[in-house]
Amino acid sequence: MFSIASSELTQIFRNRLVLVTSLIVPVAVSALFVRQHETFAELGSLGYIAAIVMFTVAAFGLYATAVTTLASRRQNLFLKRLRSTAAADSTILAGLLLPPTAIAVVQVSAIMTALAMVAGEPANIVLLVLATVATLAMMIGLALATAGLTNSPEHAQVTTLPVTLGVIAVASWVGITGTEELTLLKRLLPGGAATELTMNAWNGGTAVADSLLLLAPTLGWVVVAVALATRLFRWEPRR
Repeated sequence: MFSIASSELTQIFRNRLVLVTSLIVPVAVSALFVRQHETFAELGSLGYIAAIVMFTVAAFGLYATAVTTLASRRQNLFLKRLRSTAAADSTILAGLLLPPTAIAVVQVSAIMTALAMVAGEPANIVLLVLATVATLAMMIGLALATAGLTNSPEHAQVTTLPVTLGVIAVASWVGITGTEELTLLKRLLPGGAATELTMNAWNGGTAVADSLLLLAPTLGWVVVAVALATRLFRWEPRR
């Protein structure tokens, strides 16, 4: 797995498009939110900033990069060649997805730390970590499912748009308006419950037990995404 991951990490830094998508765009957007944290906190809250930063990294840095990577490796038959080795399917996928996942974790950690330094520490760090892990797991599952519908790296620029823009839109909606109205709808949409959980973790004021219940919708999306990936993911190009 680690040999595959090492090779994939090298490919990421050689591919300018992936490098821009996975590194530059999330960092630039997140830096804007952190720099203007007082303005955005008035619009929503510091928890809203934390949530939108997390989803920007997860959507662009992890999800879009993972879909592009899997589509590219399928197109050049690298997936097929790997599958002919002794490595298990799960090991192959883990090796390919480990680099973008690790990069996303480092980015989220660094940006959250920067936000905490300029705006104050979150109320519950453990809860914030749980929200981040659940969000990244959901985006990995959605990436595997989307990769099954993506024919090429160029096609990934189209197939990833609905989820990428959708989760960021949901995070913005929930972060700005809260969940006092349309509660069930907002929590069931992908990213909605994770946004509320992140806001609770950062802002405080909500019982931990009540916040932990918000993990259920996000983990539910993980199950749905994995089920879709199992059905849709392909190891070879369509003929």
